[in-house]
Amino acid sequence: MGAEGTPASRVDSLEERAAGPYAGRTLIVLNPAAGQEDPARLRRRIGGGFAARGASFDLVETTRAGDATIAARIAVERGYRAVVAVGGDGTVAEVIGGLAQSTVPLGIIPQGTANQVAGNLRIPSDVERAVEVAVTGTAVPMDIGQLGDGRYFALIAGAGWDAEVMALATRELKDRWGFGAYLYACLRKAITPPSALFRIRADGEEFEVRAATVLIANVGTLFHELLPVDLRIAPHGSFHDGLLDICIFAPRNLPDVATVLWKLARRTHAGDDRIIYFKAREIEIETDPPVIKQVDGDLAGETPLVARVVPAGVKVLVPG
Repeated sequence: MGAEGTPASRVDSLEERAAGPYAGRTLIVLNPAAGQEDPARLRRRIGGGFAARGASFDLVETTRAGDATIAARIAVERGYRAVVAVGGDGTVAEVIGGLAQSTVPLGIIPQGTANQVAGNLRIPSDVERAVEVAVTGTAVPMDIGQLGDGRYFALIAGAGWDAEVMALATRELKDRWGFGAYLYACLRKAITPPSALFRIRADGEEFEVRAATVLIANVGTLFHELLPVDLRIAPHGSFHDGLLDICIFAPRNLPDVATVLWKLARRTHAGDDRIIYFKAREIEIETDPPVIKQVDGDLAGETPLVARVVPAGVKVLVPG
């Protein structure tokens, strides 16, 4: 890791060059591929924001998947004050993977395509204001999900329709259109929603349902400035209830899709067999046929999907 405010080229350099006390220092983990701002300019803005507040920091850039998790784990071992994820929801999820069940809090400077974690926590999208939260914010506990393979997630793990949308919204489209790539993918998939038989086991109870998608949600709302309304995907979703929300959506055609989205926007979820909700601590999902799955927006192979909640699994710096 470079000197204060100087980015390092590899996460490994954090281990190779780390020396001295780290108490009171913040490790900034920046994903240069996230967002559309020039990474060099972004480093200067973030570094200037920390320096103006007299906050000591080190900065490391990721170069490949998994780097952010490694950096966060090392930061925990070294006793850093906090680890700040600069990127989108995927970067945040990776950093959480290194901080989970530790006392080192997570800070977020949103720079991705959607930034749903930051939005649900009311962390500002403006860099200067987000730096202020990272430096002076209050650390609060937040539930997280954990997959059967040990991977953590902050937002949503899902199988079916949602994962197909993520697959269609390629990196090339996101670089070109930003959040519009998701809108395009959603519209493409809305014409003929997929369907599969989902076998769900939740806290020991089992049932089957034919649906387009099943989401295991740790958050309640999806939103973006390009959308005219926020979509409340889980009516009682909470980061702090020690439970995950299972959201089953079963639209059969384009008019059904429009109705479901309208009900999510209006928050009138009850009384429709195309929308089913319940909460659980442990969930197992199998499908016939197998369908693709996603975790915090990243594709993760095919079903089965297994997850459990980790109550208060990470601390997050939020506006005081």
